[in-house]
Amino acid sequence: MRIVTLNCNGIRSAARKGLFQWLPRQDADILCLQETKAQHPDVQHDPDFFPDGWHVRFRDALKKGYAGTAIYARRAPDAVLDTLGNDEFDNEGRYLEFRYGQLSVVSLYLPSGSAGPERQASKDRFLEFFLPKLREWRANGREYVICGDWNIAHRNIDLKNWRSNQKNSGFLPHERAWLDVVFGAPPDGAGWVDAYRALHPDTEGEAYTWWSNRGQAWAKNVGWRIDYQVITPGLRGKLRAASVYKSERFSDHAPLIIDYDL
Repeated sequence: MRIVTLNCNGIRSAARKGLFQWLPRQDADILCLQETKAQHPDVQHDPDFFPDGWHVRFRDALKKGYAGTAIYARRAPDAVLDTLGNDEFDNEGRYLEFRYGQLSVVSLYLPSGSAGPERQASKDRFLEFFLPKLREWRANGREYVICGDWNIAHRNIDLKNWRSNQKNSGFLPHERAWLDVVFGAPPDGAGWVDAYRALHPDTEGEAYTWWSNRGQAWAKNVGWRIDYQVITPGLRGKLRAASVYKSERFSDHAPLIIDYDL
């Protein structure tokens, strides 16, 4: 099974840049999108957004042109979930889950705190709310692949300019410590696995998934690794390959592609 995740920074923008011409060539089974910035009614009559052979669901934000998630799947899910149980985050369309038997594939979009203190406060509330949810999911007996823009670079090797970003959202000490807990061993840690790092524990530049639009960040590969597929430990042995696709640009993020023996 090939699962692709991408913060598309506007699904209409990504479509204009060739996302849906690229997708058929990837032999992908599931595509998880974040930051769709479109309500389903905005695109429902355009066949480009609903390609033949794909089962498509959107989880829109209430606010026009903001946040939102989507999942494209070759096989129809057994069930679809789209609420975390917190209005602040559900109203921003930050979670969508497809279930296949005992497997869950989630498209997740964590808040960014880079726009200022109010947004950082929202991000911190999400971290506080979501960690117990992760512990709950980890204990429920299902296998999970949580795809998404987590908006946190975990380690120094996960961004080019780590020294100068230690006071910036996305690399704040408490955010990184939160991921330490997510990936830490129980009982103190939540016991989840960073799928890319399980296969490429020391890779730096080629692991980046986001580049600022300012300056020459893309040209100079001044990037961040903030897009993850986070999995339950039962799937670690199912990992086969992981890569970041950079030959074409659909967004300021790049697709993260991971193959599983599922």
